[in-house]
Amino acid sequence: MHFVKKPLRLPRNSLSLKVLMAYFIGVLLSLICIGLMIALLSAQNSKLLLSTNLMDTVEGAADELVFNSQNWPVAVIDDEDGEQNWFFFDSMSEDAAFRVISPTGDIALSSKAGEDFWPEDPELKQISNAHFEFTKHGLHVQGASATREHNGQLWVVQLAISSRFLNLVDKHIAVPFMAQGVSVFGVVLLFVFGFCAFVTLGYTLAPLRQLSQSAAAISPRSLHTRLPLDKVPAEIAPLVSNFNQVLDRLQHGFQVQQEFLATAAHELKTPLALIRAQIEVKPPSAERDMLLNDVSHMTRQVQQLLLLAEVSEPQNYQFSQVDVGAVAQEVSRYLQPMADTAEVRVQLCQSADLYWQADRAALFTLLKNLLENALQHAPPGTAVEITIGHDGLLLRDFGPGVRDDQLSQLFVRFWRGPHRRDHGAGLGLSICQEIALAHSWTLSAESAAPGLSFALRLSA
Repeated sequence: MHFVKKPLRLPRNSLSLKVLMAYFIGVLLSLICIGLMIALLSAQNSKLLLSTNLMDTVEGAADELVFNSQNWPVAVIDDEDGEQNWFFFDSMSEDAAFRVISPTGDIALSSKAGEDFWPEDPELKQISNAHFEFTKHGLHVQGASATREHNGQLWVVQLAISSRFLNLVDKHIAVPFMAQGVSVFGVVLLFVFGFCAFVTLGYTLAPLRQLSQSAAAISPRSLHTRLPLDKVPAEIAPLVSNFNQVLDRLQHGFQVQQEFLATAAHELKTPLALIRAQIEVKPPSAERDMLLNDVSHMTRQVQQLLLLAEVSEPQNYQFSQVDVGAVAQEVSRYLQPMADTAEVRVQLCQSADLYWQADRAALFTLLKNLLENALQHAPPGTAVEITIGHDGLLLRDFGPGVRDDQLSQLFVRFWRGPHRRDHGAGLGLSICQEIALAHSWTLSAESAAPGLSFALRLSA
């Protein structure tokens, strides 16, 4: 049997789909929460955030302070690009001022804004490692100071920035930058981690798909098969273990049923033989003939039940290279008296000597039942054709056939069509199907118009 790899489909009740949807919903909710938190902090604590950033900036400037050979501060050089810091730019003189106060209280280094930017407040120079605020020409200014120890002396570094500039940076630079950062982070989280989650789910659920294929392959002929537990996720292992226990119980019940069937059929053979012997010693009469006919019918049913039980057990088969043409000719000779009585010819067509891997006795039984069924339904003067090829066998009669809706019922045990002329038990084709399954063959019936054809196809 060939398995065709189907494209990936995720139905609504798919575990993979539910996990992926939960992942994507969690990512979206996380991004929404991050955005709301940023917006809330920006709206309510913008002053606190600006003050924190300002303190970090002035502490960084204190660390970047450069002294000359006379231990006097001469510049603030950015460690990253080696240039003067941004608050020394001429364009920033209206909104930012920087100064370094010596241990004696003198201005040792100042930005372009100069001392005119600062209020005349001696106490302001003494503030260190703290925030401060003042107003310049009606413009609110925030500042921060830090200290730098150099050569045993403590220098005070102060930076003041107008709230106008801070708000400008906050609204037009910081907030858009954070929004873009959150967007990029969200895209990366959705696609990169989403792809990883998808691959991980595929890898995790692969053992479950293998279990599904193994479970689908279990049939009444392979009830001894058990699902493997070595690669099953720990959460699924109890389910698989319980399923194997169910198979144990089913196998036991099936074996008990098969043993009972075989035992009952075997035990009935002897009483029927004794009954037939007692009837045969009676004088000939219509009642005697009717009883012999009934006993023959019962004996046939018992024999078929016993044969059905035998062919249902794999250990009863012995496979070898069998000349299928020779078996077909043997079956034709065996049923020739029946064919002569029905006035039906048996035509065997074989292109060359063909050998199949099969159990010879089982193959004989299969062909005998198929040919016997065809002879029972073929009209007088017609033929039953048997065509043997490399890929299988085709047997056709030219009888009344069956309706299309009855084709699926032909191999059902004890099913008998309304047009049947014999007194069989309806087990012959079921036995053929069991033998075909044991050989991994495919046995099917098709309307031939007129007649019915049975196709036996070998496994590829």
